[in-house]
Amino acid sequence: MFSTCPPVHLSTCPLVRLSTRSPFFLTFAHKPRHMTISEIESQITSEFAMFDDWMDKYNYLIELGKSLPIVEEQYREDQYLISGCQSKVWLHAYMKDGLVYYHGDSDAIITKGIVNMLIRVLSGQLPEDIMNARLEFIDQVGLKEHLSPTRSNGLGSMIRQMKLYATVFQMKGAGTAGNQ
Repeated sequence: MFSTCPPVHLSTCPLVRLSTRSPFFLTFAHKPRHMTISEIESQITSEFAMFDDWMDKYNYLIELGKSLPIVEEQYREDQYLISGCQSKVWLHAYMKDGLVYYHGDSDAIITKGIVNMLIRVLSGQLPEDIMNARLEFIDQVGLKEHLSPTRSNGLGSMIRQMKLYATVFQMKGAGTAGNQ
């Protein structure tokens, strides 16, 4: 639970850095711990709680869509398209070090924001955790009730496809899903 460095020699411990702000202020040099799906969901719920009306929330979704990293052209092919979406949505998944990672894109900016949120929540997680994720943040932020029926169906299709990738990876144990 604690570092194996002797308490008398904290400055020599590779996990601890003494701050220049104060001789008593310590910072830890290791990476922050991995966030769980529910912790990320909670963050997103808090972000949406900052907005009082749905126009502001839609604008936030648009900003999320604009901030989604660009997907390589090879993953904007028909084999990566998710069926059941009104807009075009491409989703690619791969597994690295036992965790599933997603890249996605859409031709519609609000849908792109939704893709960004789903990737944020599910990417970098264990396949089993993705398969069991309840994704309660969708209802907590009021997303489903403010989407058109066709967009809501598309959201369900995206979630099913992400969970399907996780299921395939769980069964395979490693590799790449998405016909690569």
